[in-house]
This record gives sequence, C-alpha cells and structure tokens, in this order.
Amino acid sequence: MAKAKAKASVESIVITRTKSGIGAKQNHRDTLRTLGLRKIGDSVVRPNDAVTQGMVRTVAHMVEVQEAK
Repeated sequence: MAKAKAKASVESIVITRTKSGIGAKQNHRDTLRTLGLRKIGDSVVRPNDAVTQGMVRTVAHMVEVQEAK
C-alpha cells in the first residue's frame, strides 16, 4: 500500500513579483509568466504544491512569498 502524502500546512500562497526580468535568463522570465506575474508588484494566489514550490524556487530572487489568509 502506498504511503499517504503529508498535506502541507499552508494550502495556498501569495506570490508577489519584486524584481524586473530584464537581463534575467529566459527560463526565469518564462517561469514568471507561467506564474502569472507580468509586472513588478503583481500578486497571485497559487496552491502550495510541488509544482508551485519548484517554480518559486527557480525565481526566488525575484519574488516574495507569503501565506494566503
């Protein structure tokens, strides 16, 4: 029988773009666009799953992450 995955303590997170993509690697710009962050100051609410955590890790230096209320 497969192990049950532990549910994350936070179900969703708020991701806010804080830096420009000018001069950034293409995959970083693509990741920001995939997250839905087009301009500095844009915020999105995303589920706190492995896919989102991986994207946030890729552009961690360009975004700010908070728990959704």
